[in-house]
Amino acid sequence: MKSYEIVINARFLTQKLTGVQRYAIEISKSLKQLKPKIKFLAPRNILHVDVAKELGIEVIGNSTGYFWEQIELPLYLKSIGSPLLFNPANMAPIFYRNKIVSLHDIAFVKYPSGFDWRFRFVYKVLIPIILKTSNKIITVSQFSKKEIIDYYALSTDKIAVINGGIDEKFHTSLNKHTEKEYFLGVSSLDARKNFKGLIEAFLKLNHPSIKLYIIGDKNNAFKHIDVITDERIKFLGRVTDEELISYYSGALAFIYPSFYEGFGLPLLEAMACGTPVITSNLSSMPEVCGDAAMYVDPYDVEDIANKLQIVLEDEVLQRVLIDKGLIHVQKFSWEKASTEHLVVFNKVLNQ
Repeated sequence: MKSYEIVINARFLTQKLTGVQRYAIEISKSLKQLKPKIKFLAPRNILHVDVAKELGIEVIGNSTGYFWEQIELPLYLKSIGSPLLFNPANMAPIFYRNKIVSLHDIAFVKYPSGFDWRFRFVYKVLIPIILKTSNKIITVSQFSKKEIIDYYALSTDKIAVINGGIDEKFHTSLNKHTEKEYFLGVSSLDARKNFKGLIEAFLKLNHPSIKLYIIGDKNNAFKHIDVITDERIKFLGRVTDEELISYYSGALAFIYPSFYEGFGLPLLEAMACGTPVITSNLSSMPEVCGDAAMYVDPYDVEDIANKLQIVLEDEVLQRVLIDKGLIHVQKFSWEKASTEHLVVFNKVLNQ
């Protein structure tokens, strides 16, 4: 007999914080609130200890990494009656069939240069098997659903689209960062985020007092960018959520000129903080932002520079984008996302 109907693969708690891991953490916390009897399993090398405590993680097995996920986890699941396993962070055990997996996008296919060769190899081998052997696949946007269907030749009814949410702590902060007037960019670790294009566009502006703040790990995230000596550009490194909210809230605009995104949580975070958003007109960004953002061609530096200039000089437009963003972001919540996950889980359980 199953001791739990639903078990969540929490190996994401052993990995550094990326967009996928952030998503997995937030959806897991929300699922835990809606369905407390969900069981969370993880290997012993947990990095996010506070989150593990909040979720009531059960540590099993003696190994870590892929061996834990592919061998020890499925063996343990079979020993407790083979419950439904939800895998929120792309990876799942290939030899365990009673499972649902979230695949956020196929950036590892579309932009392979942004990933370590070992990562690409594992994903190339395992992802097709995982998708084939899963009861259901969840992804975060209609854009990602189409890409996954087209690339892996899957039927449309096997994939459910559930948007990400926005944490309630992201809101316009009274503790705005107002030391200088600045545009804000937030980056992860690869060139597809196009911060090289943003920097080139910013340097075309003739506003010496305006700064560009970029949040991210300079040693890694910006290795593809030549050394920047312009004093108007400031790399802030990693910041806490509280600091991030302060920087969002005080920015003239949030700039996200990415070439490719499965969803793009920072877009919603910025809107929730009352910040005008300028983003790419490609991939999922128009789907996620609707009419609440100004769009640029990320391959056109002149277009990015022109849109920065327009938003900088047009206070009425700034107010319009802020108001639209605050309304638009109300469509997204982790509670809504977790409720939709539970609907998918129940359909699989009742098949």
